[in-house]
Amino acid sequence: MSGDRRLDLVCIGRTCVDLYAEQEGAKLEDVQSFRKYVGGSAANIAFGTARLGVRSAMLTRVGEEPLGRYVRGALEEAGVDVSRVRLDPEHLTPYVLLAVRETEGFPRLFAYGEAADMALTEEDVELEFIAAAKALLITGTPLSREGSRAACRRAIEAARQSGTGVVFDLDYRPVFWGVVPREKGGEMFAESERVTGEYRAVLPECDLVVGTEEEIRIAGGSTDTLAALRSIREISEATIVLKVGAMGAVLFPEEIPGNIEEGLRVPGFPVEVFNSVGAGDAFMSGFLSGWLRGEPLKECLRLGNACGAIVVSRHGCSPAMPTREELEYFLSLEKKPRNLREDAWLEHLHRATTRRTPEELHVLAIDHRWQLEEMADELGVERGRLQKLKVLLGWAFRRVAQEDPAAGVLLDDVYGGEALEGLTGGGFWIARAAEVAGSRPVELVGGANFAAVLRTWPQEHVVKCNLYMHPDDEQKMKELQEGRVLQLYEACVANERLLLLEVQAPRGTGYGEGDLAALLERFYTLGVYPDWWKLPPASDPGVWKSIGEAVREHDPHCAGLLVLGQGLPEAELAESFAAAASEPLCRGFAIGRSIYGGAARRWLAGEIGDEELVSEVAAGYGRVISLWREARKPGVKG
Repeated sequence: MSGDRRLDLVCIGRTCVDLYAEQEGAKLEDVQSFRKYVGGSAANIAFGTARLGVRSAMLTRVGEEPLGRYVRGALEEAGVDVSRVRLDPEHLTPYVLLAVRETEGFPRLFAYGEAADMALTEEDVELEFIAAAKALLITGTPLSREGSRAACRRAIEAARQSGTGVVFDLDYRPVFWGVVPREKGGEMFAESERVTGEYRAVLPECDLVVGTEEEIRIAGGSTDTLAALRSIREISEATIVLKVGAMGAVLFPEEIPGNIEEGLRVPGFPVEVFNSVGAGDAFMSGFLSGWLRGEPLKECLRLGNACGAIVVSRHGCSPAMPTREELEYFLSLEKKPRNLREDAWLEHLHRATTRRTPEELHVLAIDHRWQLEEMADELGVERGRLQKLKVLLGWAFRRVAQEDPAAGVLLDDVYGGEALEGLTGGGFWIARAAEVAGSRPVELVGGANFAAVLRTWPQEHVVKCNLYMHPDDEQKMKELQEGRVLQLYEACVANERLLLLEVQAPRGTGYGEGDLAALLERFYTLGVYPDWWKLPPASDPGVWKSIGEAVREHDPHCAGLLVLGQGLPEAELAESFAAAASEPLCRGFAIGRSIYGGAARRWLAGEIGDEELVSEVAAGYGRVISLWREARKPGVKG
């Protein structure tokens, strides 16, 4: 394989949506809810290798509909080149229903029909694109359809001509070949001369062949694994990797020995298996991450086994794929826990290193409730007017956000529900208030059942919680607040949501130089790792330095600190920004009343109209963004 290529890997094969049951142990017919992930062996491998730093690409089709756009977007977010993921207007993105039920080997139902990924044709394969990669990965399922089989053969031909390596993931699913009924989607083996013939037509062109015992047997045309390996070797010089589940994998670089155990073997890692469906794709991702770098084959096997062990401990396949940071941490453990989900740091690493967060945020905070209620009551205006106010503030945000990719908005669903719905799905960074406004000790919407409320929120909504807390609080108050924040954090982790934790001093109090750092350290000690912190303004750079040091010590992967406004005038905001910008972890602001407070009062009083309000707030928002950018310029010190 030539090392001077734009891509490392191009993947062709199954591309679908996996719908994994949330009710563990239930039969598929009894499942009530599912989680949606990218699925399909080829897509999973592209996803997994990209997370490990491989320059991966997909060559496939998805439907020109919501599921297709979801798959394409999720692959792109993971770092996969999706320039050759074609949106097909005539075919739908297929999906697979999976039950997490060990006693029946994870039943699954493939809802394929006239699927977009199987509609791939020779015309979809650009020779130059294949030639731009170190390796081409094809999987067995596309060989079951005439058009996609022709596309695979054209891609292999291009690879052979350009010196691109050919990897064959045998990926045998009998249901796609019609050798088992559709309800038997979980069946992993059924003999078929047709399947064996199609596989053997490809094997001579391969550099690497990887499969389970069942897949090796179908490719070799024998129910005896050793005989099947020898049959493959008769027609192919490829390196052969035999996956043997929890026992790891055995590799055969040349001649097949008299006993399978005599191959190059690296044992697996003994872990508790929660979901074995993604093990093979995870193994392939880890193995290829080493193989494409030219690592020794033994190391490639170790990487593959480690990735497989991590993924079988989690729900789903593609989202469970580890990053390089996770993989390095896992391999560095002298004593590896059997139940990986009990390793809190590994789970946090997965959460922190797979999220996609902006490098900087300019947040217009319009989630205020009790402050606006007081304003409306003072002016003698019905509180219902606050809903229209927030819609207009949402318009002001949108006007600025069109020109600023770092723009974000913070909203509530008490008065901001209409504005929230209007902005959701627009590609904006959106945080949503989770606390009952002004509560101390903090109360969560939905009370003790916040997790159930959170499940109804769109996935893109970042959970924001405002906490009035001080190191000098009475012990009972501390315990109540800490317990509820733990409840909140656990709900966010369980539902795969990001968390913005806001900390402010209770009314009538303030913070000393080290108070905020101490509060943050306390939450880290409790096992709470927010994605962002939202903190009060401070004009002393030393305060921000102590906070930054505390966060880096406990969570070097924290997305950042955001500065509150607390109604300060712009001149004082500039002073606070200058101090905050001296700390590298300060990556933006979340300002509300300082921007819109005056204009909102005049609008509620009937002194200005809708357009004047929107224009004034947009202008103020723009000025605050400029203040932050000025503070962040090199050479500007607090």
